[in-house]
Amino acid sequence: MSIIRSERVAAFLLLAGAVLGLLIANSPLAAGAFAIQQFHIAIPGTGLDLSLGHWISDGLLAVFFFVAAIELKHELVAGELNSVSKAIRPAIAAVGGVLVPSLIFLAITAGTDFQRGWPIPTATDIAFALGVLAIFGKGLPGRLRVFLLALAILDDIIAIIIIAVFFTEQPQLLLLALAAVVVVAFGLLSRLLGGRWRVLAGILMVPLALVAWGLVAQSGVHATIAGVALGLAMRHRPAVKLRHTLEPFTNGVVLPLFAFSAALVAVPSIPITQLSAPFWAIIVALPVGKIIGIGLGGWIGTFVGPRGSKPNISLMGLATVGALGGIGFTVSLLMNDLAFEGLPEIRNEGTLAVLIGSGISIIVSGILVSRLAAQHRALRSLRQAQGPVEAE
Repeated sequence: MSIIRSERVAAFLLLAGAVLGLLIANSPLAAGAFAIQQFHIAIPGTGLDLSLGHWISDGLLAVFFFVAAIELKHELVAGELNSVSKAIRPAIAAVGGVLVPSLIFLAITAGTDFQRGWPIPTATDIAFALGVLAIFGKGLPGRLRVFLLALAILDDIIAIIIIAVFFTEQPQLLLLALAAVVVVAFGLLSRLLGGRWRVLAGILMVPLALVAWGLVAQSGVHATIAGVALGLAMRHRPAVKLRHTLEPFTNGVVLPLFAFSAALVAVPSIPITQLSAPFWAIIVALPVGKIIGIGLGGWIGTFVGPRGSKPNISLMGLATVGALGGIGFTVSLLMNDLAFEGLPEIRNEGTLAVLIGSGISIIVSGILVSRLAAQHRALRSLRQAQGPVEAE
């Protein structure tokens, strides 16, 4: 199982799932695959009746958000975001990485009815970005990875807020209130995991988590928010252990399966000039918008915060992090499904655009990370006798 925890392996599996989905959707197997994806599974007596595709995007993906929320809480409590001085610069870079792609999307889609898709190019795929960094960044110091991790986690916070606020229509407040009560009970039980009642607490927490998810799923709020709430409510120490346990499952099953289902899209048989405005907006906003936004935000961030605490990240380093931030995949695909849920043709074009835009970002970031790592290795060999090299 340890190999599946590898950032490189996680990135490979995610990419393989997306490529396989795209290939099958454009092969003789397409009809059967689409039929399986649209096959409905209901749970009697609950009101839950979802297609297999939605069980993956609403159900399995909630596990990924649960794990992400645990990582977020860890960074806030004991990690790289546990003080204002540590969080301020990646926070400014993350905001820039959301604002600029959004503005690019809105500019390209101006005058159309598709502007509600502006959140699609704002997300960063942590697993994939860290995977590319691990593959091509041999010899890079940890500071660049820490900055990318902090930025991507803050990016996820923004993505969660966007999903909760902009993709929720007429929420049922009673169901949300009941879900909140269940989440609180889940969190309280997690306080018992280190004591004599740990087995009973662990057994009871499983159905509570499922009930919380079911209530949120029927409330009108996207069900993945339940995973976020449960992850944040859980006690820190057992949550970190649970995250370690679930990591092979999320890396090896949840993310590749979601990527496969989301990428199960037939390539439109229309001239390239007839592709919709959102298609072009996403392709430009992901690789270009992220580099400009994160680079500009990171540069502004160097003038903020206590003196002496500035990370030594050059413009080349910021551009590299920006290119890595343009790898949207998981959350961008989810936002595309939510934004264009009733427009299957636009949704399919958006999915292709996310894959192409993320692919461009993978290539660009791979080149930049390789060059940066080579430069750092050269500097280290030249200055080895003079002490440690400043981190990028």
